[in-house]
Amino acid sequence: MSAPTVDADPAVLPETLWAGRSRMLMIQETLIGPFLFFCALVTVVTTAGIVLVLGTEAFRFFQMPEVSAVDFFFGTKIEDDPVSPRFGLLPLLWGTFVIAFGSSIVALPIGLLSAIYLSEYAPRRLRSVLKPALELLAGVPTIVYGYLALLLVTPVLKRLLEPLGLRVETFNSLSACLVVGVMVIPMVSSLSEDVLSAVPRGLREAAYGLGATKFEVSTRIVLPAALSGVTASFILAISRAVGETMAVVLAAGIRPQITLNPLTSIETMTAYIVAVTNGDASEGSAKYQSLFAVGLSLFAITLVLNILSGLVLRRYREVYN
Repeated sequence: MSAPTVDADPAVLPETLWAGRSRMLMIQETLIGPFLFFCALVTVVTTAGIVLVLGTEAFRFFQMPEVSAVDFFFGTKIEDDPVSPRFGLLPLLWGTFVIAFGSSIVALPIGLLSAIYLSEYAPRRLRSVLKPALELLAGVPTIVYGYLALLLVTPVLKRLLEPLGLRVETFNSLSACLVVGVMVIPMVSSLSEDVLSAVPRGLREAAYGLGATKFEVSTRIVLPAALSGVTASFILAISRAVGETMAVVLAAGIRPQITLNPLTSIETMTAYIVAVTNGDASEGSAKYQSLFAVGLSLFAITLVLNILSGLVLRRYREVYN
């Protein structure tokens, strides 16, 4: 004997489905908040952990009897003497400044001009090809740029400058500045192009209505309107150049010195960390602990640059309705 069938009420079925969907949405909304909070907490905890480790180990470094904080921050010599070692930060700061400044001379104008062309001059179809191709440079490993400097850029510099009586060392800061500048160009161009494209079309049309040329609109209307974002991209690019490691190690070398000659070898803070890490410094020694003091100084520099970038954005940002 078959069981009796119950006809489903067409009015009840949609209400049941709606109630089930509502319960799922409530569960999702209940879980998504803690999940997003956890993701944000990971970044904060990671940063706090980095500061804690660097700060603790740097404090141990300055507590060593053979180390002087004054000599570290104002010294000009780095000597691994077993009796009286010297760890002067100024040569490393100088090398980092030279690379950041030299690469900025290459990257900032080229990146900004590329962004203006992509935003204001390039046809849409050409822009869809050029921008991804330019951003491919950011995907090249930095060690490749280092070998490019060592095997291509430096030999070219030698061939061009040595006939003029200028001696070009195998490891030199000029070659490092060139390759790091090329490496940073995509960051400047991409960020600046996004900011320039975000300027309202009405500003451009108003300028064209007053008889302005495309060049005048690009340089006197669009660029000033996006100046805060462009400046922020400059600062972020400089901070990237400050923290660059492998390209600088292979191109500029590891000779800590303060010199105005761009054709000689220098050493940056990141290159010093690599050199000591790959060396024979024993754990707990003054040379090993100096890694954390240099790393903390480098962290402070990049942190200041990022804070400065945020302040520029908040202070000079243009808001359009």
